[in-house]
Amino acid sequence: MGASARLVRAAIMGAPGSGKGTVSSRITRHFELKHLSSGDLLRDNMLRGTGFPRTLPQAEALDRAYQIDTVINLNVPFEVIKQRLTARWIHPGSGRVYNIEFNPPKTIGIDDLTGEPLIQREDDRPETVVKRLKAYEAQTEPVLEYYRKKGVLETFSGTETNKIWPCVYAFLQTKVPQINQKASVTP
Repeated sequence: MGASARLVRAAIMGAPGSGKGTVSSRITRHFELKHLSSGDLLRDNMLRGTGFPRTLPQAEALDRAYQIDTVINLNVPFEVIKQRLTARWIHPGSGRVYNIEFNPPKTIGIDDLTGEPLIQREDDRPETVVKRLKAYEAQTEPVLEYYRKKGVLETFSGTETNKIWPCVYAFLQTKVPQINQKASVTP
C-alpha cells in the first residue's frame, strides 16, 4: 500500500433484513479492509450483520474509542423487509428452507420431498417481524440523528440490495482503497 492509504472507520446500519450482511460481505470482497483486526468487535459485528451500534450510548462509546468517519445506513421500507422475512418457511424434519418469493415449494405449505407440513419460525411470523422492526426504529433513530449531526451519515435507500449496492460501492470508492479494480460493481 502506498502513502495514500488511510484508515477508514465505518459502521453499517439498517433494520433486520435490510441487507447489512450482504452489503458487508461485498464490501470485504471489494475493498481493502485488512486494517481491522479479526478479533475486533466492529468487524465481528459487521460480518455477522448485527448492526452495532444500536443505541446512543453504544454509538458514543464507539466514537470515543474509534472516531467513526462514515456510517452507511441502509434504508429499506419496512413493508419490503416484512415481505422478505415472512416469506421463509421451514421443513422441521430436514431443516429444508423455502422462500415463497424465490424458492417456493411445489405446493404452498407442503415439503416437496416428504409431503409434510412446513412451519414458520417464530422470528419470521409477521407479528414478530413488525415488533422487531418497530423496536429497531425506536432504538436507532437517536443513533442515526447523532451521526447525522456529526456529518458522517450516508443513507442509501431502495427496495433491493442489488440496486443499493452500486451506490454504496461508488461512495466507498471515494473513501477506501480497493482490492481489485476488475471486481467493480458486480455482486
